[in-house]
Amino acid sequence: MRYSTQDRVPVSVVIANYNYARFLRRSIDSALEQDYDNAEVIVVDDASTDETASVVASYGPRIKACLREENGGHAAAFNTGFASSKGEIVLFLDADDYLYPHAVTEIVDAWEDRTAQMQFRLHIVDEEMRVKDVFPPPELAFDSGDVTPKLLQKGRYQTTVTSGLAFDRSALEAIMPVPEKDFRQGADGYLATVAPLHGDVTSIDDCLGAYRMHGANHSVFAEKLGQRARWRIEHDFHRLEALSDQATEIGLDLPPDVGLRDPVHLEERLASLCMDKDLHPVANDSRLGLATAGAVASLDMNASRRRRALLAAWFLSVGVLPARMARAVLSWKLVASSRPDVLLRLSKAIRHAMG
Repeated sequence: MRYSTQDRVPVSVVIANYNYARFLRRSIDSALEQDYDNAEVIVVDDASTDETASVVASYGPRIKACLREENGGHAAAFNTGFASSKGEIVLFLDADDYLYPHAVTEIVDAWEDRTAQMQFRLHIVDEEMRVKDVFPPPELAFDSGDVTPKLLQKGRYQTTVTSGLAFDRSALEAIMPVPEKDFRQGADGYLATVAPLHGDVTSIDDCLGAYRMHGANHSVFAEKLGQRARWRIEHDFHRLEALSDQATEIGLDLPPDVGLRDPVHLEERLASLCMDKDLHPVANDSRLGLATAGAVASLDMNASRRRRALLAAWFLSVGVLPARMARAVLSWKLVASSRPDVLLRLSKAIRHAMG
């Protein structure tokens, strides 16, 4: 149903934590300080070994604490928190991130009759909470409404990370629990992939919170591109398997080659192959084949013509350049700190022109 703040629909904010005591208080405070008065705050601690227990205890009855005895990972924390929640709208917030005080109010006000998932932008901040950027970048338009056709075409649509998502309870009941073995990390990838099969995606272009980047983020492997790429490929295969299973249940079919139409997936396949061919998990992949598929898929993205053309050119350059040069070009795109100064200036100029 469509909600408004006058309805005071119950909302649950589930904070998933593992050894993030140094960030946790900011995350909890942000949930408690919402200007919406019917939001419960649930903190799931996944058997941390740091000072988390004392942080959680200091809040007393203002929060609902779920203390897991064994570490189970992202999916287990999500499942534990959801089982303890009562909200008709549920947000999963990573413990190193935080919400702005108006976040829940804006989410409730923007909710539509068919909304299964709400998504919104986040400020990227550093460890000291200094704003560095926006995620996803403003020039990448969110996909909204019925995104099922895109999911069936390429297994992905333009969405965001855990802390920029909210879900309708009925949609979650249809897809939970998250498979804990397959999504020990990246449980948000599972939710954002299969929840849209049960309703629409509604998008808010404003930043409603902060996505903290620091050296301990699971997504930060700058010096280990091959390792990161292999994890993301495996994660994608688990996502696509879950998508296929869910689609079959509602009478839809997922093409077996769906990943070969997704530039994000192809980028990771190409990175894995270039950086560490011997450990690459997909037999028979070739640089030229992945690059060609990536260039074609890039031209079908929901992005400006210039951005699509640049990405297609990047794919082709990685596919045809000598291996050493290809690895350099690959790292320049995936790790900003590796770019020469001239490329950093060029990147900023291109992004400004696209904005």
